[in-house]
Amino acid sequence: MPEHTAEPAPSPTVTEVAAAAGVSAATVSRVLTGRVRVSTSARVSVHDAIAQLGYVRHRAPRRVDRQAAGLPVAAVVFEPAARLFRDGFVARLLAGAEEELSARGVPLLTMSATRGTVASSTQFLTAGGVAGVLLVGAPGQHPLAVSLAASRVPLRSAGRPELSVPYADVDNRDGARQAVEHLLLRGRRTIATIAGPPDSPAAADRLDGYRRAVIAAGRQPLIAYGDYTTPSGGHAAAWLLDRTPRLDALFVASDAMAAGALQALRKSGRRVPEDVAVVGFDDAPLAAFTAPALTTVRQPVEELGAVAAALLLDPDSDNPILPTELVVRAST
Repeated sequence: MPEHTAEPAPSPTVTEVAAAAGVSAATVSRVLTGRVRVSTSARVSVHDAIAQLGYVRHRAPRRVDRQAAGLPVAAVVFEPAARLFRDGFVARLLAGAEEELSARGVPLLTMSATRGTVASSTQFLTAGGVAGVLLVGAPGQHPLAVSLAASRVPLRSAGRPELSVPYADVDNRDGARQAVEHLLLRGRRTIATIAGPPDSPAAADRLDGYRRAVIAAGRQPLIAYGDYTTPSGGHAAAWLLDRTPRLDALFVASDAMAAGALQALRKSGRRVPEDVAVVGFDDAPLAAFTAPALTTVRQPVEELGAVAAALLLDPDSDNPILPTELVVRAST
């Protein structure tokens, strides 16, 4: 009889180490990368989990070498320059990255990606003047993103990208699941969603988490789309109300769109949460100041920036996924 050789078990991931240690993936990454701001008990738990699971850290092929010491990291934001300065998500993410890098004595440069400067930006970023590049919101077909992915400059994306590069992300699918299950527990029967742009990986993951949760509950998905802005959330909510007047719950893929949905519901005469319950996503500062205050899924934005920056300087083949958390306020 032919001999059958058992295939080796897959190597444990950072996420599995985090679960075994009872900490977040961000804490595991901080322990692995030598972060000092980790409690002794958490550090011991992580090392115990590593030993128990037999976790072996695999280095990424592209890493920052000694010649890069003292060079800055460049954060490239694939959004218009105006949004770079007014978008709360981008500002919080860059603040987390800057804090991490500052603790290591590494400066952070921030630049926006425009199609008119692809050639000069590519030359600057790949000429050896930066220790690495942190991608923020990189579209898969953007020529600068494609050029950087094909270069040898160390890369790490904050958020799951469309192109094949290392990344750190938050658990968008599970965040959507938490939102839908919360609405179901509140007795809501017709739960619609306002999803983000279809070409956004984060929006796609949140929509997938919503679909799975409502189908598992025996309900029919009801979907409208927005572009993460407040007006688009209002337009999408009005569209849903026109087509499904009896809907009694909304899961909205961003707090900015949820703010627009609240305005549309108020304009239509619906009371929140008595008639329609609303859950957003992000836990942006505005969520606590809407009327009523918004129940939302909190994503650890600053941690995401910090972890992505740390793994850019000290690469690992894992793509860590940070947990999300439901924050219950008056809108449900």
